[in-house]
Amino acid sequence: MATIILMACACSQSAQENKAGLSKAAFEKIVDGKNVSLWTLTNKNGMEMTVTNYGGKVVSLLVPDKNGKFIDVVTGYKDIDGYLDSGEIYFGATIGRYGNRIANGKFSLDGVEYKLEQNNGPNNLHGGVKGFHAVVWDCKQLNDSTLELSYTAKDMEEGFPGNLSIKVVYKLNDNNEFQIEYYGQTDKKTVCNLTNHTYFNLSGEGCETALDHILSINADGYTPTNADLIPLGQIAQVEGTPLDFRTPTVIGQRIESDFEALKLGNGYDHNYVINKKAGEVGLAATAVSPVTGIKMDVFTDQPGVQLYSGNWMNGSQIGKLGKAYLRRAAFCLETQCFPDSPNQPQFPSVTLSPGQTYRHTCIHKFSVEK
Repeated sequence: MATIILMACACSQSAQENKAGLSKAAFEKIVDGKNVSLWTLTNKNGMEMTVTNYGGKVVSLLVPDKNGKFIDVVTGYKDIDGYLDSGEIYFGATIGRYGNRIANGKFSLDGVEYKLEQNNGPNNLHGGVKGFHAVVWDCKQLNDSTLELSYTAKDMEEGFPGNLSIKVVYKLNDNNEFQIEYYGQTDKKTVCNLTNHTYFNLSGEGCETALDHILSINADGYTPTNADLIPLGQIAQVEGTPLDFRTPTVIGQRIESDFEALKLGNGYDHNYVINKKAGEVGLAATAVSPVTGIKMDVFTDQPGVQLYSGNWMNGSQIGKLGKAYLRRAAFCLETQCFPDSPNQPQFPSVTLSPGQTYRHTCIHKFSVEK
């Protein structure tokens, strides 16, 4: 369990509030012996993002809509207590050491079996109970638009081998892009698959639904799963299924279809195989709000993107504006390698060896459709 101590702050709350109306003082605590705070990034176009180093979480992200009004498009809480006490532990978080699921909480490297926490039925999910979403990152603001977070996961932390040193760079550039660069190095062969778990509603956080958003995913295939959402090992075609977003489609249009994959996922919770060459930064998905006109293009060098339609949001989470986050009030597009890759050698490798550097680029580009 995290140990928590309230930090004293000499500055006034009003002096520390930003465009999002968030108080830096409300995020200042000591958790597990380390200082937690809130950082604000801006670009020359007036965009603003706030980040807490608890879990490397994106707290707010203000982007201009079709009328030039700035809209906060991500779910989050108004203070650190919201994150520490929430039943939804992944809002805005950096995820690791392994994003998504590992079957039966175990995998083998060089003949050695490693056993992990089974925190999602029989599986390991998002790095375990205290994955990267629940640790305090070291934080350095490089300039007004750039934040560098770093963390070293110890050998056998959450059951994973190797001392894994991670650096994550958040940048809010002047092209209205929220860019994430991940880097990782290890002293022992391990697995590494990082992602970001920001929940988006491009109509504004706290809006009742994201099912009206128009989504396209640049993928002909997906990885079908068993009842525990573990891939079966093959790639299936989306054509002729409710998982086909190759042309722009309203998210909620087919979500209740009588289709096994949707029933297993309780909605969309599926890994798509992006149409692009290995290693190149290509378009993964595009989402548009019919209310604000805000458009978000997601680019990545990773082979997959997980669409999650907020199926387990239940109204118990109260957001920054005091509004309940209802079921499917936001969605995620998590760029990644494929789920359970450590146990499925036919999938792209997630093995990281000493002397290698893990790299991952993800770009969220914002614009408007009028």
